[in-house]
Amino acid sequence: MVTTKTKRIIATEIAKRSQNYSSDAAFSRAYGISPAQLSRIKKGEINRVVSDENYLRIANELGIDLRGYEWRTAKTPTYKTIYTQLKACQDNSISAMMIDEAGVGKTHAAKEYVKHNANAVYIDCSQVKSKQLLIKEITKKFGVNIKGRYAEVYKDLVFYLNTCDNPPLIILDEAGDLQYAAFLELKALWNATEMQCGYYMMGADGLRNKIERNINNNKVGYTELFRRFGGRFQQSSPIGKEAGDQFHKEQLAAVAKANGMNNIQQLYAKTEGSLTRLKIEYLKMKRKEIAA
Repeated sequence: MVTTKTKRIIATEIAKRSQNYSSDAAFSRAYGISPAQLSRIKKGEINRVVSDENYLRIANELGIDLRGYEWRTAKTPTYKTIYTQLKACQDNSISAMMIDEAGVGKTHAAKEYVKHNANAVYIDCSQVKSKQLLIKEITKKFGVNIKGRYAEVYKDLVFYLNTCDNPPLIILDEAGDLQYAAFLELKALWNATEMQCGYYMMGADGLRNKIERNINNNKVGYTELFRRFGGRFQQSSPIGKEAGDQFHKEQLAAVAKANGMNNIQQLYAKTEGSLTRLKIEYLKMKRKEIAA
């Protein structure tokens, strides 16, 4: 059973995040509730509005911390670089590609951007690898109707992206996991929304290798897609071991201090500078504190 306190936490975030949508109807479609339910939640009603299961589902989709761990954001060099680039892509309806090491904070920066900027959506491509799943997920995240035939869903998405008041932004994380047909569909979507929608593709070496290999093999679509996403692989971390080690130490120190973790040298030895692994250490620490 979801407690009243937990429901209130979720309801508060629902009301806040709904402001990023053009209408209550759009937010409701994006998160699978009715406009009437959303209206009641925004008025402060929390009990017997939606089921406990739906409260928890929405909390998960919004990335709400229900365990009291409160992972705080530090504005690291990677965070600043990605946030600035995302803003530029959205404001100017342009595209870019970020290829960087795993564990430097790409995903966290992207999710934080979506929390604070209207009409921007984050897509985990590892969960929607096919073209139909990808397009339907993008459509749903924008609050556009996904019922009906795929061709109609695609058409409705294109219409929305070309006509909405605020410039839209689509962030494609783990893009290296997308199937070939999904890459071609992204190229088609870019063509249909040129200069009307911003796109930002993120991944690690797997995405770089996939694109370079297919360009070298003259596989249809990859050269064109690469050009549409800026024609270059950008990264926030410096090249070279010495500069890279210093970069990772500085990033880890900033995030650790923001989250009350003080033994920086020991943490760096455990995590090798990975912010993903640092968060694991943080969760271990918080669980011990709660259990004590």
